[in-house]
Amino acid sequence: MGVRKRERAEQIKEAKKTQYFAKLNNCPTSPRKMRLVADLIRGEKVNKALNILRFSKKEASGRLEKLLLSAIANWQAKNEDASVEDADLFIKEVRVDSGTMLKRLRPAPQGRAHRIRKRSNHVTMILGANDNTQS
Repeated sequence: MGVRKRERAEQIKEAKKTQYFAKLNNCPTSPRKMRLVADLIRGEKVNKALNILRFSKKEASGRLEKLLLSAIANWQAKNEDASVEDADLFIKEVRVDSGTMLKRLRPAPQGRAHRIRKRSNHVTMILGANDNTQS
């Protein structure tokens, strides 16, 4: 391995120590439906985002709420002495990528068949802590 590559790997490793994230893989919801809910909470403070997700009627909001609670737990594991209320956490990034597709066949008229694509997605949520520079 080259020197630059090793240095870059160490930089990424150091950056991951200060990042607090959670991932949800192979969630059986279409990415388009999940993005509708993810757009609601992107950039919001953690408490406000939890309220938005709790009172949303969408099915994806339950999954994202659980993911957000997991990200908060990951933050608490790295910062055992600090409290969540004082930390001023916010959702820095929410990425919804498409996952694997289950392909099924549905019978159609006259001996034909239509393909059904059952989509899934991967969600990555990254939390950030304000440095008290923003209000």
